[in-house]
Amino acid sequence: MKTHPYSKRPDYALWRRAVADVAPGELDPVVEAPFRLGVREKVATAGSCFAQHIGRYLKSSGCNYLVTEPPHSFISPQAADALSYGLYTARYGNIYTSRQLLQLFERAYGRFTPKENQWRERAGQVIDPFRPQIQPGGFNSARELDYDRERHFEAVRKAFETLDVFVFTLGLTELWRSREDGAAFPLCPGVAGGDYSPSRHEFVNLGVNEIVADMTAFLRGLRAVNSAARVILTVSPVPLVATAEARHVVASTMYSKSALRVACDVLSRSLNQVAYFPSYEIVAGGYAPTDYFGPDRRSVTQEGVAHVMRVFERHFIKRSVAGEALRGALRALGPVRSAPAEDPVAAAMRLMCDEEALSLEQIEASSRDEAPSDAEPAPQEESSGEEFAAQEPLAEKPEQEADPPDPVNERLVD
Repeated sequence: MKTHPYSKRPDYALWRRAVADVAPGELDPVVEAPFRLGVREKVATAGSCFAQHIGRYLKSSGCNYLVTEPPHSFISPQAADALSYGLYTARYGNIYTSRQLLQLFERAYGRFTPKENQWRERAGQVIDPFRPQIQPGGFNSARELDYDRERHFEAVRKAFETLDVFVFTLGLTELWRSREDGAAFPLCPGVAGGDYSPSRHEFVNLGVNEIVADMTAFLRGLRAVNSAARVILTVSPVPLVATAEARHVVASTMYSKSALRVACDVLSRSLNQVAYFPSYEIVAGGYAPTDYFGPDRRSVTQEGVAHVMRVFERHFIKRSVAGEALRGALRALGPVRSAPAEDPVAAAMRLMCDEEALSLEQIEASSRDEAPSDAEPAPQEESSGEEFAAQEPLAEKPEQEADPPDPVNERLVD
């Protein structure tokens, strides 16, 4: 019998054995993880909304989840949840793009200070343009914001310098930035604070080369302050809630996820101690027999999240008898709280993502009724693209889904 390069390929390389014949819930696209997380290794997380599931899993499973920005001692657990403490390693909110991550690093180490550094609202409150929904109602003064930001940057530096593993979930390629100095915003100005002006703000859709350049620069900086740091990259499966491109939101979603996935492949193949984890493929690939999206076709169901974390644990968590005993002890020693009516992490996710964002109907109405004096043509004719946030939030859901409920399902959120 003739032989060829495909004659003796392992099961994972053959579609029928790796996909078609696999039992429901057992699709596993990971072949071999380049490293595993030990029980004592400090794990930090950041990224888009889907990254919150990874942080929640790490905490609940007894891993050494790194939190460098805890709440003040006088803040109640309920208030801490509402203020998004502990949702990520530091209180940076959602970091959707590679540009945001690089910018956070540079700002934390004093290498870049955006000129548009605060938004003062008509009611007097002050909004952080780079964490616009982290403080419900905004800060009381610029001084309060400055103090909180100084404390935040100290926590960010501590995270980067002391972590062992950094898990970053990329969510978007679309962003809005300052024309003056290139500062990247997590939301379009005017959505959750500030005022949009086409003379001061511009829309950008990052390409693969730009994402790779951003992440390479960030990883170079990270290794400069923490030479042993390892990184796990993943792509969020949550589609865009809106696009500022003049095309269908499905086409923009496919572009964003494809560009991010290719960039992750380039980075994980070319850089040491950088791994890729296929959460996007498990949920959104369409290869699993179970549909992992809710009725809105954006919210990831609890079953989808469980499948992702099951595969993550199988390949990236180091297991041993001693380690399991230590994890059990860490879980037992964790803070005891009375059972809330709603999962606190889910509640914090909703508050951070859409508490202050405008509804889609309001944005469309304002785009029709209030044309700014310095306005320029919008990227789309029917709805004003400049007023959309470049983002991909977790929409709210029915009880059986993993993400929190949103009855109208049309909120434009962070």
